[in-house]
Amino acid sequence: MNPYHVQSYVNELLAGNRKTSSVLCHSYYKEQGDILSVYENLMMPSLYQIGTLWETNKISVAAEHLATAITESILNEFYNLIIPQKVYDKKVLAACVDGEYHQVGIKMVADTFEMNGWDSYFLGANVPTKEIIRYAKQIQPHVIALSLSVYFHFPQLLQMIQEIKSEMPKMEILVGGQGLKHVSASVLSEYSKLTYIKHLYQIEDYLKSIKS
Repeated sequence: MNPYHVQSYVNELLAGNRKTSSVLCHSYYKEQGDILSVYENLMMPSLYQIGTLWETNKISVAAEHLATAITESILNEFYNLIIPQKVYDKKVLAACVDGEYHQVGIKMVADTFEMNGWDSYFLGANVPTKEIIRYAKQIQPHVIALSLSVYFHFPQLLQMIQEIKSEMPKMEILVGGQGLKHVSASVLSEYSKLTYIKHLYQIEDYLKSIKS
């Protein structure tokens, strides 16, 4: 991660400069040659920094929402780059924790699965647990990925895991997000077939382990 690139992107987002923000992301992609690097080393740390500024009342809710919206629109610009050359008969269902409205992180997760040949079913923000379970039973995904952005919602995440496991005990679950950065991995270790993902490259390692 280059702090200069991150700070430049943060500055453009907070200024509401969508075009310049887009140019920065595309330039960074050309420099790195890796879309995951744009996600992991530019967009994600920038949004984490903006989230911290919002949590400490240094920026407004409006500024935080605009930064998120700009980043989400730029993600769509990269869609043609995530289409894989080889596809597998695998599905992932990706969603935020019930009550969460920050969906950029889980969109990056869904994209990472797609880059690796999976079909991703991106449900986005604030989907009730019962609807996630109902849809999962319909499409029968191999993995359910859940994102927690705000630590305050950690009890909801645990409740979701318990409900999913109750209805679909053999389901593989991936969890991640900024809201888990202060959570001990041991808290989640009691659940079988559950993996805590700290960064996007870890998803690729996880998928390689499945293929091997």
